[in-house]
Amino acid sequence: MTTSSPIWLRLYPLWMWLVYLPLAALVTIVSAVLAVPLALLVSPRLANLWVAANWGRMLTRMVPVGVELEGREQIDPGRSYVVVANHQSQFDIPVVYGYSGLDLRWVAKAEVGRIPFVAAGCRAIGHVFIDRANPEQARQAINRAVERLKPGTGLMFFPEGTRSRSGKLQSFKKGAFRVAIDQGLPVLPVTVTGTRDILPADTLRLRPGRVRVRFHEPIPTDQLSVEQVGELRRRVHGIIEAGLASVSEP
Repeated sequence: MTTSSPIWLRLYPLWMWLVYLPLAALVTIVSAVLAVPLALLVSPRLANLWVAANWGRMLTRMVPVGVELEGREQIDPGRSYVVVANHQSQFDIPVVYGYSGLDLRWVAKAEVGRIPFVAAGCRAIGHVFIDRANPEQARQAINRAVERLKPGTGLMFFPEGTRSRSGKLQSFKKGAFRVAIDQGLPVLPVTVTGTRDILPADTLRLRPGRVRVRFHEPIPTDQLSVEQVGELRRRVHGIIEAGLASVSEP
């Protein structure tokens, strides 16, 4: 005998389509409208932490999603990091963005830069759009972003390059680790679990639930050479993979 779902869960699609998605669109538009002048006239950092991070938290809480954080005490908000996280869902973005407490610039695929309002807000803050089919353009865009980084501002990468459909950690591309070594920035590995249940890849089946975000100990790179990019990539992959294995899905 199977137990039927609670009535609130069966009615949840009505909340999603009639309330959540319209509210999420409105919050996104308002956030972009606020972020652009604040970033251009005052500070991209303020626009990011006051507007964009709150955007991530609002989208998360409206679902609702509970977020459990582990290891955030290891982060120094005054330092710049290359943040590297696994990627299982589009919901990774508002969760990490909203709850890391860091001033991050995202390295995102070029398609995001064509979304109305979102693109304007992201460009004003300084997020980086790359064409994954054009490695030279990607390198130039990232290098320009790094040149503009101020102390306490970091870069955020999903080094798998795309969402994992199976939940298994995919191989990492080397770009994030090359940037970290070139700039002498510590790598901050992050393991995210639970987002696949909130919003699976390639669907709009949104559901409430819980997410865990584990911030691992930062890895210094100032003593590493370019020849050690592969070694650093494998080390970080192992840390995040172990985090996935040790933390059961909420």
